[in-house]
Amino acid sequence: MHALWKSLVYDAATQPESGRVAFFDGLCGLEWGTWLCGFTAGRTKHHHEGTIFLCRSRDGGQTWRLLPWRFETQLDGRPGSLAGAELIEVGPTTLLLFTTWFDRSDPQRPLFDPQTEGILRSRQLMAVSLDEGDTWSSWRVVETPDLSGTAITGPVLRWAGGGIAFAFESFKEFDDPSPPRHGAWLLVSRDGGQTFDPPHLVAQDPQQQLYYWDQRLCAGREPAEYLGLFWTHDRAAKRDLNVHLVRGNINQPDSQRRLPVATTIPGQIAAPLWLPDGRLLAFVVDRQRPGTMRLWCSRDQGETWPETECLTVHQHDEQARLSQGSDNIDFAQYWEDMAKWTFGHPAIRLLDEEHVLVTWYAGMPGCMSIHAAAIHVG
Repeated sequence: MHALWKSLVYDAATQPESGRVAFFDGLCGLEWGTWLCGFTAGRTKHHHEGTIFLCRSRDGGQTWRLLPWRFETQLDGRPGSLAGAELIEVGPTTLLLFTTWFDRSDPQRPLFDPQTEGILRSRQLMAVSLDEGDTWSSWRVVETPDLSGTAITGPVLRWAGGGIAFAFESFKEFDDPSPPRHGAWLLVSRDGGQTFDPPHLVAQDPQQQLYYWDQRLCAGREPAEYLGLFWTHDRAAKRDLNVHLVRGNINQPDSQRRLPVATTIPGQIAAPLWLPDGRLLAFVVDRQRPGTMRLWCSRDQGETWPETECLTVHQHDEQARLSQGSDNIDFAQYWEDMAKWTFGHPAIRLLDEEHVLVTWYAGMPGCMSIHAAAIHVG
């Protein structure tokens, strides 16, 4: 594997201060060859006025243009911020966009409360475009029954039969005094986003010792199947574990659900992709020094990941003043560091049978851009 070229999706250095920090990128290729990249932008990471932007490419990701559309950040009259922008094509002229809205009625409240370990009140939103992303409908709330502390976690899945699934996780809300319970979920729609099934549980540790964070899923080879990778954190041991992997089916009963298993891949967020020849790729952020965005390859459906077949796409010199290392992690301070990290959030899609397109964010404190690269995998 080798990189063919790299490009800037969004050059933060050329943007006004209100959009100088970009992160949480999502990538979507359309049937007729257009590419869209959605991401969060603001004055800082998780700023109370943060919103989402879209960029478009018509040349396979080599050049990008920021679209002028600006999304409403108020919901039911309450001020909010938007985080994450994941898109999916559900018809020849129909796109869906999913994001998370956080309640910013009190702009002084941080995203995470270190005392209760809860996050701001949130809602999952969806909008529709019929013109390749130039304009969008009003927001529609996508309900997550009986789950709180919810946030978008990765790309929207689509199966050959037409079903789609929105990936999110649950935790607990800011003022909730009860112990946190983390879970990774899917909301499945079988009619192009008109209606959604009850939440489908992808991964959850019954003892709540392991957190399966930031799931990234890809559709499996059979209808309704999926494969997921997780940033896995051991709260009892106070450290991150290797990336974990799970296989599942949106139609399977709870009794058949399996817990994720460890891989040999070090790092945090990991985005999977099946290649047409049966290889499985994983685009992974690893925040050990030096920080890296690496592309891993498995020829046995995720059983092994030889380091000899690993490509470093980006190497990063982390300039943020972090308080936590890789061991003996203080959970509350680790959350604070998440708002300081200046690179990560891997996304990966198939360009053609021999090439993939990847995106990530990277920069320095106060100025973070969205990057792209085309990788030859043939």
